[in-house]
Amino acid sequence: MNRNYIFLTVLMLILAFGTFFLTKPKELKQIEPQELLREIVQPTRYITTDQVAKMIIQKDPSLELIDLRSTEEFNQFALPNSINIPLDSILNKNSLMYFGIPGTKVVFVCNDDIQSDQAWVITKRLGFKSTYVMTGGLNR
Repeated sequence: MNRNYIFLTVLMLILAFGTFFLTKPKELKQIEPQELLREIVQPTRYITTDQVAKMIIQKDPSLELIDLRSTEEFNQFALPNSINIPLDSILNKNSLMYFGIPGTKVVFVCNDDIQSDQAWVITKRLGFKSTYVMTGGLNR
């Protein structure tokens, strides 16, 4: 038998055996729709502009501001230390790493609170905790 065939056969067996050790990507545990509906009606998901301003002034390390506006709008004006993640990019793998960090309060910011509400629903449905909407957005 040819050496190349033996080598290829051994290589294929090693690769096939190696697939057993591959880890599955971490799947997000989604909450039930009924639980999401219960949380939607709670006023605790909102945080006022005054509360956000106070946390910015005090340089609260637990505050994580996520600005949902377009990159162009973000470059024109942004709150200090805010992170720009446009709403249409919120489910990207790189964007999801900002959510679910223990001890942080993720506050969604936009011109108004419509897109922030949408981002809140998406992240809450995916099971992320400590997410909030800044009431009235930047226009307030």
